[in-house]
Amino acid sequence: MLILVNAFHQRYIKRPVNPPSQLTLHTLEDAASDVSLPVRLGLQQQASSNLRRHVARGARRMLALLAGDIVCFFAMRAFMQFVRDGALLGQGLARFSQDVFARGILNGPQFGAALLIGLVVTGCYGPGERPWSARRLFLACALATAMPMWAALWTRGVQLALLQYATTTALVWLGFLAERRTVALLRRRIRRPEHEIARTLFVGTERACREAMASGSCAGSGEFRSAGFVDVETPPAAAALGQLKQFPALLHATGADTVVVCGDHGEARLRGLIDTTLAAGCRLLLFSRALETAGVSPTVVWRRGHALIEVTAPALKGRQLIVKRAVDLAGVVVGLVLAFPVMLLVAAIIKLDSPGPAIFGQERIGIGGRRFRVFKFRTMRHGASDAAHRELIRRLETEGSLPTAPRDANGPTVYKLVGDARVTRFGRWLRHTSLDELPQLFNVLRGEMSLVGPRPPLTYEFEHYAHWQLDRLQVKPGITGLWQVSGRSLLSYRQMHELDVEYVRRWSLGLDLMIMLRTIPVVMFNSGRAH
Repeated sequence: MLILVNAFHQRYIKRPVNPPSQLTLHTLEDAASDVSLPVRLGLQQQASSNLRRHVARGARRMLALLAGDIVCFFAMRAFMQFVRDGALLGQGLARFSQDVFARGILNGPQFGAALLIGLVVTGCYGPGERPWSARRLFLACALATAMPMWAALWTRGVQLALLQYATTTALVWLGFLAERRTVALLRRRIRRPEHEIARTLFVGTERACREAMASGSCAGSGEFRSAGFVDVETPPAAAALGQLKQFPALLHATGADTVVVCGDHGEARLRGLIDTTLAAGCRLLLFSRALETAGVSPTVVWRRGHALIEVTAPALKGRQLIVKRAVDLAGVVVGLVLAFPVMLLVAAIIKLDSPGPAIFGQERIGIGGRRFRVFKFRTMRHGASDAAHRELIRRLETEGSLPTAPRDANGPTVYKLVGDARVTRFGRWLRHTSLDELPQLFNVLRGEMSLVGPRPPLTYEFEHYAHWQLDRLQVKPGITGLWQVSGRSLLSYRQMHELDVEYVRRWSLGLDLMIMLRTIPVVMFNSGRAH
C-alpha cells in the first residue's frame, strides 16, 4: 500500500546536479562517505528541480486527461445529434431521443462547463488511481447532469425530467468510462519519455525493497525506475548502495526525485527519512505489506493535529448493501419469471432420466462460516459417493497448482473431475450449460447467497482452509463470481481461491455488474468449462 506524502518548499538555492546517468560507483562511494552540511545543502539545492519535475508530470498528466475528455465530449455530442436526426440507429430511437432529451442537452458550453466542474470536484483529475475510478466518474457525470436540470424539472415535468437525467447520466458516464480506459491502455502501451519516469530510491531491508520494486504499484505502473536501494540492516547487503546513515548522501548522489520507504522502521528513523526527503523536494511514499490484506483500506485521519491511519474494510455498507440486496431481489424475480418454465422442463427430464429427486440440497459454508444448504439440479446418480471428489480436493489442497485432475478430451489441463462415471447422461448436459445452478436463485431469494460472490465451499474443503482462504467468507457466496468469468475449470485450485480473495478486496457494485455482464458470454460459449 502506498501512502502519498506531498510537501512543497518555497525557497531553495538553484544549482544544477549531475544527471543520474553520469553517476558511477566511485561517485556513489564518495558521496556515501560524506554526510556533512554540504551534502544537506546540496539536497536543498536540487529540491527546486525535483519540485519542477513533479509539477510538470502532474500538469502533463492532467492536460492529457483534459484533452481526452474534450474529445470524448464532442464525440458524444456528435453521436447524440446523429441519433436525434435519424442518421444512426433508425427513426424509432430518433423519435425516442427527441421526446426524452431536450434539444440543448450535451450541446453548448453550459453542459461542458458543468461536466468540467463535476470532474474537478469529484477528484477525477487527482493523483493515483482517482482518474480511472468508475465510481468517481459516475459521480462527476451525475453532478454535471444535475446542474442544468432544474429548468427541465419545472418545464417538462418530474417523470420526463428524471428519465432524461438518468439516461443522460448513464450515457455520459459510459462514454467517459470508455475514454479513460482507452487513455489508461495507451499509457501502458506507449513507452514513456525519460522525464515522465520517476527516478526512485528504495529504503528498507533487501527483501522488502525487492518486493516493492517488483510489485504492481511500482514495477507494473511504468511510473517508477529504480535507482537502487538503501539497506537499513548492518552490515548492508552486497547489492545495496549503502546504509541508512548514508541516506542523505546517496539521495543527493543518485539524483532521485522519489523515495519509497519499505516496511516499518520506527518513529525516529521515519522522522529522519521524512525530513531529509522533503528537504530535497522529493516525493515520499510508504510501502507496507502489513496493509495488503483482503478487505483493508487505509485512510489518513487527522485528530488534534496528529495524523492517524484508520484501517477499514472496503465492504459495501449502509445504502450500498441495500442497493446490492435490491439488485439481487430484482435479478431473482426476473430470473425466476424467465427461467421457471425451463426449470419445470429440466426437473421433469431429470425424473425421467434417472431415479431420485430433481433438486437436492448440499451443505455448504456461507458468510462468516455459517452452514446452509445450496440448491442444485441433480446431475449424478442418486446416492452416489463423494469419495472421488474428496480425493481430488485433498490432492489439490496438498499439491497446490499442479495439474492433478485428468485432462479434458480436447487437450487442455483442467482442475476438475472429468468423465465422472457418477454423472448421468442429462446431468452432463446440465453441467455443460450451467443450468444445474438455476435453483440457487431460491438461495438468493432467502438471503443465503447473492447473485455475485465467491463460490460457497463444501464442508470438507473448509476443514483444510489456510488462514488466507478464510477471507473468502467475508461476503455472501454467489451464483457467479470473479473466477468463474476468468477461466473456470482451467484455473488451478489455488488460483480460484486467490481470485475470490481478490473479489473481496475489490468488492463494489460496479465489479458485481461487470461480472454479471461477463457471465453471459462465458455461459453461452462454455468458456473454460470442463466437459
